[in-house]
Amino acid sequence: MNTLIAITALGVLCLLFEILNIRKAIVPITIIGLLAVLGITYAEFNIPASYYNNMIVVSKFSSAFSALFIVLTIFLVALAHDFYEDHQTKISDFIAIKIFMLAGAVAMVSFGNLAMFFLGIEVLSISLYILAASNRLNVKSNEAGMKYFLMGSFASGIILFGICLIYGAMGTFDVAEITEWSRSAELPIWFPIGITLVTIGMLFKIAAVPFHFWAPDVYEGSPALTTATMSTLVKVVAVATLYKLLTAMNADLSDAFINIIIVISIASMTVGNIMALKQTNAKRMLAFSGISHAGFMLMALLSINNSAGNLLYYATAYSLAGIAAFTVILYVCKNRDNEDIANFNGLGKNNTLMAAVLTAALLSMAGIPIFAGFFAKLVLFNQTIQAGYLVVVIAAVINSIISVGYYFKLILAMYNKEPNEEAAKTPFVFYAVAIISVLLNIVLGLFPSAVLDLLG
Repeated sequence: MNTLIAITALGVLCLLFEILNIRKAIVPITIIGLLAVLGITYAEFNIPASYYNNMIVVSKFSSAFSALFIVLTIFLVALAHDFYEDHQTKISDFIAIKIFMLAGAVAMVSFGNLAMFFLGIEVLSISLYILAASNRLNVKSNEAGMKYFLMGSFASGIILFGICLIYGAMGTFDVAEITEWSRSAELPIWFPIGITLVTIGMLFKIAAVPFHFWAPDVYEGSPALTTATMSTLVKVVAVATLYKLLTAMNADLSDAFINIIIVISIASMTVGNIMALKQTNAKRMLAFSGISHAGFMLMALLSINNSAGNLLYYATAYSLAGIAAFTVILYVCKNRDNEDIANFNGLGKNNTLMAAVLTAALLSMAGIPIFAGFFAKLVLFNQTIQAGYLVVVIAAVINSIISVGYYFKLILAMYNKEPNEEAAKTPFVFYAVAIISVLLNIVLGLFPSAVLDLLG
């Protein structure tokens, strides 16, 4: 609860900086504030508590994922100063929106009441609609904002309808009471229908197949920093929230429900990877890559009672690699009209360090050893085999091999082709974010228990 209050206060403070006209201090002070919030979250880690009649419930799960969200937001805010250098008069607005979005993310994993869960989703979504359409002079950005708004509103409506049916079946929004009563022998038919609708709505937010069709266009059209936010922070928020929903409401997943999750998981991996092979735009390629990673993360739902630590580890490995990759994309495609793979030609000669960071990030996503992405897939595969779903693991291994094809398309462009032009000067903060996120990824690959044991 203290985490949520501190984040909201920090967001208000960002808006005050605009009034006081001290924009130059906004990024460093926000980062310092987020580090302080991270300390508050750490202090709450082993102290489970509930607040305001169970509206907010602080647990190990919520604290661990909140800490991940805060770390990702620190990286995104650090990149904001250079990304918005042409819009300095609006930087406080952009950063405040990102901080309020973080508040929505924390509420989504800390809810103890379905009303708070929906409130968190709306705070997060509305912030994203604004950020997606924030480049007002760009037609693609306007299109991305409108598509995201329509699809997001549609998904929110489905979720709200599902919550209404759950309330109709149980007579309460309180998750603890729903958990208790869901163990009774006779449940109204509205309860499983409600859970199904909420799950469908969350699959829209995750961009899992067949609810993925909005993602490539929105990712490509949105400003690059917003795409980085959607691909990393928003995706892991949605997956963690779906996991918590299904465990918190004691959803006894029937065989039919499990089979649907298996189909969606395999379809997301396969469609995401096959479509990514055909892309020439780096942002669009990573959008399809994100769809495939959503399929991998959905594997955690197949053994839902003991996979929280594995899901946290995979989400951390994926999002850190995503931040590193998008930092290099921001650097390479700055002041360019597009994010085509041709822009990366010769990066290995022009800027060896940034090329090495992007290579490491892509290898982690592909699941190559020493990087956390490999061990994240390993623990998820092991757990899924133990749960008896070997067919999913076989599909996942095949898809991991397919993914190497399009990741190496970018790597080969950097090292095998001649540079198009002289390299631009790299801002220090881009180096810092890229290197720190990749080093964290490698450290977690070498010491996976640092994350896996948090929720053990």
